[in-house]
Amino acid sequence: MPKMPDRLVLTGCDKKTEWQLPWFLDTYYKTNTLPLAIADFGMSEEMNKRVRSHPAVFCVMALDPNYEGNIKGWFLKPAALIKSPGKSVVWVDTDCEIMSKLDPLFNLLQPNKLNMVKDHPWIKRRGENWFNSGVVGVINKPEILGKWHQAVTENPQVGDQEVLHSLLNPITQMTYINELPNEWNVLRLQIEMDGYTGPKKIMHWTGEKGNDRIRGLIKVSEFVRSM
Repeated sequence: MPKMPDRLVLTGCDKKTEWQLPWFLDTYYKTNTLPLAIADFGMSEEMNKRVRSHPAVFCVMALDPNYEGNIKGWFLKPAALIKSPGKSVVWVDTDCEIMSKLDPLFNLLQPNKLNMVKDHPWIKRRGENWFNSGVVGVINKPEILGKWHQAVTENPQVGDQEVLHSLLNPITQMTYINELPNEWNVLRLQIEMDGYTGPKKIMHWTGEKGNDRIRGLIKVSEFVRSM
């Protein structure tokens, strides 16, 4: 694997979500030149070969679910962050639409913490403070990242965000998490249900309804390219 620069953007997927990856790359490279690494959580051989030959993809990181405690999919996110080279790394889920340059986001990162946006829809509906793991920034490898990886390895239930939440209380949230502005991870429910009208630098199309929105965006993009 080539030596990474100081700033690296990271994403990852398996066979189930790899259909989003070409669209993700299109949206990313419309506005960004920062190097991008892709964590292979079990992609098909065809997709792996496709992204490895992509001229703008910096590298593909192989993560073996058997080696990583026989966990799959999003539970490998902390492992990918740990294994990724580079001083500052920002993870972005493949169901996120990149709508601006990410360089300013790196300027907001704090060391020794997970840098994340609050999950405002979950806060509203569950009555407690949550952070969304669709966008996660780190400088080097903070202690909480190792704890998160260990927890998802030992008990990979529900989702990586839920596991992280279970590790924290209001005091340790302040210790281990730096809150990023909402615009860096705007959730679908905020737009469709909660009346959010603020800026959007990363639009996170969550859930099955979000997948439908992405499929619609892909069709529009394919139509435009065919004109």
